[in-house]
Amino acid sequence: MLRVGLTGGVACGKSTVGAMLAQRGAHFLKADTLAHELYLPGAAVYDAVVQAFGEDIVRSDGFIDRAALANKAFPDRIAELNAIVHPAVIEAQNRWLAHREAEDPHGVAVLEAALLIEAGAAKDFDKVIVVTCPFEQKVEHYAHRAGVSLESARREVERRSAAQFSDEEKAKHADFVIDNSGGIEELERRVEEVWERLRSRS
Repeated sequence: MLRVGLTGGVACGKSTVGAMLAQRGAHFLKADTLAHELYLPGAAVYDAVVQAFGEDIVRSDGFIDRAALANKAFPDRIAELNAIVHPAVIEAQNRWLAHREAEDPHGVAVLEAALLIEAGAAKDFDKVIVVTCPFEQKVEHYAHRAGVSLESARREVERRSAAQFSDEEKAKHADFVIDNSGGIEELERRVEEVWERLRSRS
């Protein structure tokens, strides 16, 4: 099985690219899905995060308020949060990849993770795709996705970007860079080109 890591900056279209690859036959998973499970009450990560960041990040229903946690973590304590969460996420990622390989030895498995390179997980993949787009486009994407004003989106994109490598730095680690600055048809064409190359390698 060909293991493919998919990453990129905040709101640059990673999930859209992942969905397009899934439509073409890739096994696809967002690391966020795994992280959400690790944040559930009773999980070791949950206990460690609450202990580190305080009971005030816990909602009345017992679940972690991800927005409250983000407010505490970005930008100064993000390394502390990542040190708790990343090892468990990477372990879960590798478990998922092993299961997909057992099911479909000649397939392509794509795992999307915002901090794939920063977390040192790129080494677990055969190929790495980095999605990029201009800063103002990220702001527009984030505003649309989160239902907030452009001003609020700009602040949030800046805050989250401060905890990541720049697009240029991420691209240095990529086997494929997909520029998402054009329209959806242009993105489909670029994804198709990358998919053909991935299939030839699997």
